[in-house]
Amino acid sequence: MRTGPARSGPPSSGARGASSYPPRDGDDRERRPRFARKSAGERDPEIPEGITAASLEREVRAELAGLGRELAAETGAHLAAAGFFIDTDPERAWAHAVAARRRAARLGVVRETAGLAAYRAGQYADALAELRTARRITGSSIHLPVMADSERGLGRPERALELAHSPEARTLDRNAKIELLIVESGARADLGEHDAAVVVLQVPELESRTNSATLARLRFAYSEALNRAEREKEATLWRERAMDSDLDGTAGLYAPAPDDDGEIVDLMDEDDEDDDLEDGDVAIVDEDGGAATGDAADQV
Repeated sequence: MRTGPARSGPPSSGARGASSYPPRDGDDRERRPRFARKSAGERDPEIPEGITAASLEREVRAELAGLGRELAAETGAHLAAAGFFIDTDPERAWAHAVAARRRAARLGVVRETAGLAAYRAGQYADALAELRTARRITGSSIHLPVMADSERGLGRPERALELAHSPEARTLDRNAKIELLIVESGARADLGEHDAAVVVLQVPELESRTNSATLARLRFAYSEALNRAEREKEATLWRERAMDSDLDGTAGLYAPAPDDDGEIVDLMDEDDEDDDLEDGDVAIVDEDGGAATGDAADQV
């Protein structure tokens, strides 16, 4: 899994941080077929016994209700199944998300779930397409870190940096900004800018006494950046501190063997909406590699 942000929306429940998709004028739902047609050769994945739309959050169920009872139940079941398999079988989660999309492609929560499932399955082009569509529908940039890391997955670190410094990045909350910094650091490393990759992550939260999944990932990413910059002793200390910050394992960290050069941090392992981060400025590296600091609301 690529180094980058935590899950920006919990596909396990089909919920998201953005507002619900508002009703459209001239609603034609009564004229829609009960179930969307599938093209020849398409087959929906089987929904496991016990998985239903009832497990989705109330906000999501309310959005699905506009589809009509039967279509909402079927679409919701596929969303719930996508969440159920997102960690253990991402390809299967992606298949369920596609099935939900066939039925309700105009709903933001459906496109968001599809985008996150595609990302977890390594389908980065699909992830970008789905999350861009979700952003147009919802008006929210909550999944910008995942979009930026998908650009990295497609071998386009420069585009990841563009997203990290876009106006939309300034609208993110504190945790999402930290996740985006992790992606930016990885993009700098992709470009061979290892010293800049270290500086990007030198933010006040790094030294915070608070422990959370977001901070554990930040510290682990910092240790990885230090290691790439050939600062091994510091890297070891920060790796240990990162692991100590993740006592319950919710950050999805993985301690590699000494000869394991793979990328480590799971972008979407746990929902961090409730992480309690301390107040402080966030330091950003500008496009020339220099460090800049300022209030977090005006950074990234």
